Amino acid sequence: MGWKVRAIRGATTASDNSVEAIREAVTELLDELESQNQIDFDDIISVTFSATRDLDAVYPAAIARERPHWQNVALLDVQQMYVEGSLQRCIRCLIHINTPEPYVRIRHSYLRQAQHLRPDWSMAGLRE
Repeated sequence: MGWKVRAIRGATTASDNSVEAIREAVTELLDELESQNQIDFDDIISVTFSATRDLDAVYPAAIARERPHWQNVALLDVQQMYVEGSLQRCIRCLIHINTPEPYVRIRHSYLRQAQHLRPDWSMAGLRE
């Protein structure tokens, strides 16, 4: 069997709309996604970040670009669609990777208040 494109999802929340708070949240999320998944940076196709409209102090992709091995990754920031009553100060991440192992276990990470977005994945053993 050949290579397959897989997606890794994650989300978190920032404590406030500041560069420092957004940096802390994005760093924590990417650290978690990297530690939970065997990511070969040469196999990353692209990463899309979305942020709710109340986060505009810094682009999450700019923070990711500062990480080791992320300088050549295709990154995109978009604004999350606003839905009344939805989670505030939320940052979502979608990583597309090529993998020679089409059945490799993918672990999605939902941190902080974003855990409420996927309560069915709140237990580590259920995140796939």
